Amino acid sequence: MRAKKFSINTLKETPSEAELVSHRLMIRAGLIKKTASGIYSWMPLGLRVLRKIEAIIRDEMNISGALEVLLPAIQPAELWKESGRWNQYDEGLLLKLTDRHERDFCFGPTHEEVITDLARSELRSHRQLPVNFYQIQTKFRDETRPRFGVLRAREFIMKDAYSFHANKESLEETYWKMHSTYTTILKRMGLEFRPVEADGGSIGGSASTEFHVLAESGEDLIAFSSESDYAANIELAEAVSPEIEADKFMQLEKVATPKKRSIEQISEFLNVPVEKTVKTILVKGVASKLVGLALRGDHRLSTVKAEKISEVATPLTLASESEIRNQIGCGPGSIGPTQTEIPIYVDRSAASIKNFIAGANEDDYHLRNLNWERDVDVSATVDLREVREGDPSPDGKGEIRLKRGIEVGHIFQLGDKYSKSLKATVLDEKGQNIHLEMGCYGMGVTRLAGAIIEQNHDKSGIIWPNNVAPFDLVIIPINAGKSKAVYDKAEDLYTTFLKNDCDVIIDDREDVRPGAKFNEWELIGVPHRIVVGEKGLAKNKVEYRARNLMNTLEISVEDALRIIL
Repeated sequence: MRAKKFSINTLKETPSEAELVSHRLMIRAGLIKKTASGIYSWMPLGLRVLRKIEAIIRDEMNISGALEVLLPAIQPAELWKESGRWNQYDEGLLLKLTDRHERDFCFGPTHEEVITDLARSELRSHRQLPVNFYQIQTKFRDETRPRFGVLRAREFIMKDAYSFHANKESLEETYWKMHSTYTTILKRMGLEFRPVEADGGSIGGSASTEFHVLAESGEDLIAFSSESDYAANIELAEAVSPEIEADKFMQLEKVATPKKRSIEQISEFLNVPVEKTVKTILVKGVASKLVGLALRGDHRLSTVKAEKISEVATPLTLASESEIRNQIGCGPGSIGPTQTEIPIYVDRSAASIKNFIAGANEDDYHLRNLNWERDVDVSATVDLREVREGDPSPDGKGEIRLKRGIEVGHIFQLGDKYSKSLKATVLDEKGQNIHLEMGCYGMGVTRLAGAIIEQNHDKSGIIWPNNVAPFDLVIIPINAGKSKAVYDKAEDLYTTFLKNDCDVIIDDREDVRPGAKFNEWELIGVPHRIVVGEKGLAKNKVEYRARNLMNTLEISVEDALRIIL
């Protein structure tokens, strides 16, 4: 490839709307251009990166035995109504369309319905199983607030796969095969990542693992062990039950706490550690009743864990002040777990403390020296809180560490959620109809491009890993128009690298100064650079620079070939 004939449109200024490093650098390097909010055009340089990411994913999916298909992006509403998701999918993320015949469609955000429809028409016998279909295709999710460039776009490219099985054992085998495949894909891209235990969300299913690229800009906070492979999304990570305190019960006492509403205010006013306070959060329950969730004052409620309580309505919704006053008789700042008909679920850590402070269910009053066994009718003790740095790891190995991550992949064991609603069955060994067991495996292709940059950049620009860079090598001749020796050697090197399957570009632009070229290619992030100049050629030398090291070496032409090829 020759730079004269290639679209290189870099920017010197940082775009004002770009919040993250990856967004800023992708726009400045000319990889993407914004078309609308959350919608981007991929320019030639960016598309080359995407195609290389796709190639790695496709290679490993094929090795796993998965079969590539291409499903329609526009999907009929009838299938989504069959599954029950037409009016449920992620609170309005579904972009709905109507054709000229006034039939309803949507632009597919995911393809469970379509692939299950295909399976029920194509799969007849258990002998056809297991089978795993995958595609790499454009999706659309109508995000309320698209941000962070390609990390939270509305239109994006995704690899999604769906497997079908006669039994749960076969599903689990493929699930772990996909776990291994995703691990290999991310390792090939040179990424630091963690597979983490996760919640199924709107897609559903029993088992679920997210794959997070570790980066300070990540939206998700993940918890992992300092000494093992344990990792989970912070909202799902198990908080280990501490030992129950050995203190003796002290006399219960009602104390005035005028205008003290927050845990911090109560702790300071009563001169007690915040760890000896309990907050009671009232949320909406099923059948229009309220449910109380009690946690230690210094702990955060996990929404995911709370939603797993059968009496709690989903999505988790806090009770309004009027609902609290009607039911309890006080404002939110004075709620406690005593003397109420509301079911009370107590977090494990809160359940371990004795003689604690909590609201008295009366405005401006709290109770001192409360104890669960003596003073509260507890419905159940459950894991409700988010873990914290330094907590013991649930597997008994090491302590919890917290880091931010960018979710780039998610695998699910869906079971028969979709096969039942869409009546997808096959005949088993006995000739009986059975519902297919399903797995679902997604990986964000465009999101991976952004995640790679978040982990691989410096003040000069992007530092692409070799196998996803838009080019392996850039050759920059200095004053080639005036020096035949420079021109000939640069062309000779260019031809040699091409013949050896090196993805090389020669910067033959005559209207761009050498310094500007250097800056542009450092911004773009090509791994290797060779500069051909008259002074060096007099010694049979060229200048070589590795983008990840940023040190310039004067080496022989033969050494340049050896290093890069």
